[in-house]
Amino acid sequence: MSEATNVVSFFGDGGAAEDGEAGPGGIAFAEAKRMAEALVFASAEPVSEKALADRLPDGVQVKAVMEALQADYSRRGVNLVRAEECWAFRTAGDLAFLMSRNATQQKKLSRAATEMLAVIAYHQPVTRAEIEEIRGVETSKGTLDTLLETGWVRMRGRRRTPGRPVTYGTTTDFLDHFGLEELRDLPGLDELKGAGLLSSRMPSNFSVPQPAADPDALTDDEDPLTDIDLEELGLLTPRVDDD
Repeated sequence: MSEATNVVSFFGDGGAAEDGEAGPGGIAFAEAKRMAEALVFASAEPVSEKALADRLPDGVQVKAVMEALQADYSRRGVNLVRAEECWAFRTAGDLAFLMSRNATQQKKLSRAATEMLAVIAYHQPVTRAEIEEIRGVETSKGTLDTLLETGWVRMRGRRRTPGRPVTYGTTTDFLDHFGLEELRDLPGLDELKGAGLLSSRMPSNFSVPQPAADPDALTDDEDPLTDIDLEELGLLTPRVDDD
């Protein structure tokens, strides 16, 4: 498909484009890519497609622009990667060894924290009690706090059960750190066995949970966290009423 054809199909304006221009603003597809490239490059955090859509001209199909830009960077030293609906520039995987000399040594997670992170990733949304039931041991609050501090785990909402326990899930930073585009890219049963992370003598009925297609959407048995909830959890400073 020629670039001129790409312009028409990506912007979907219905009319023929002249000189590589399309869309209500007459912005060329190549120019839209340059603008998106600049926005992602300038951001210290992955940029969501919604944020890009807010900054790019009306009529630009952000996903198509980003996928084309991703292809442009696929053979370069820096790649454009997607985590859920967010985009960021990262060093190409095969060149990561060049950065090892200057990389900051990160503290490794304990075995308990690693197990807990795996449970949350595969079973989210999940409560602390459910994590303990799956692991078969009591969960230390300090271990859970460590995962929250990494930015890989977040409080999602409240379960609609007695006591209204907090539910936990993973974040975009989790996907970004582990090089996953979405939760459905988590290793499956065969991959886990192949990596030696599961015993070959697992029960015949054992299965690996399939993460939700939209991890940000609350389930039917979850309520969103309110300001009162955040105050109770110590995540929001209580408001002081003026006399």
